[in-house]
Amino acid sequence: MSANVAAGLEPAVALFRSLADQTRLRIVRRLAAGEARVVDLTGELGLAQSTVSKHLACLRDCGLVDFRVEGRQSFYTLTRPELLDLLAAAEGLLTSTGHAVALCPTYGSELRT
Repeated sequence: MSANVAAGLEPAVALFRSLADQTRLRIVRRLAAGEARVVDLTGELGLAQSTVSKHLACLRDCGLVDFRVEGRQSFYTLTRPELLDLLAAAEGLLTSTGHAVALCPTYGSELRT
């Protein structure tokens, strides 16, 4: 692969890396249902406040999540509705491959019990 083609893939690699974490995917799925505060996410996802905040910061840095302030509270929301299309396409791909990626010796090993 030429250097120009590889360089053109960097934004896509960064996007997929930002989503390649179970906690961030759980947060994105929850925010797909509507805005939420950190306290809502910690309660609903059973995660520590510091964990949720760290992952929200990552998603914010990638431009996938933003927040609005109301009084002393911050309400987080997805910034790009296309993200939901991407996740739906991924679900379709997983369904059509029979979730074969879960058996991948490189990336699926964490999913095995």
